[in-house]
Amino acid sequence: MLQVPKSVCVVDDDSIYQFTTARMIQLVDDSVQVLSFADGEQAIRHIHANVGNSELLPDMILLDINMPFMDGWEFLKAFDEVKDRLAKQICIYVVSSSIDERDVSRAKSIGYVADYVEKPVTTDRLRELLLQYAGSVN
Repeated sequence: MLQVPKSVCVVDDDSIYQFTTARMIQLVDDSVQVLSFADGEQAIRHIHANVGNSELLPDMILLDINMPFMDGWEFLKAFDEVKDRLAKQICIYVVSSSIDERDVSRAKSIGYVADYVEKPVTTDRLRELLLQYAGSVN
């Protein structure tokens, strides 16, 4: 049996997107815990606070790139500085409404970013991401 992520972190400043994405994840698999943060700074603080605790770190992050305070690119830079100290590997998907090829290329050039996903994200696409994660850890 494939192991879907136990927890997914949604990092996006749009509270409606956070809510609908959490609901769609729950429709795919209601055992997945969803954490939501309104910007990269809140998310990276959570990661720093739990760097050694694999149970409190997310398995997967769905990261928007256009946010106030700390955007997705700044988050990825901060994440790069802490990723080697984490109690487990975290799978990151950059999720954005931007179709700018520079954003897509930039995200895909970062070795620990699994993929670039265009919004809107459907339930079927979330199912694919959860299964992709499951295939990578099994």
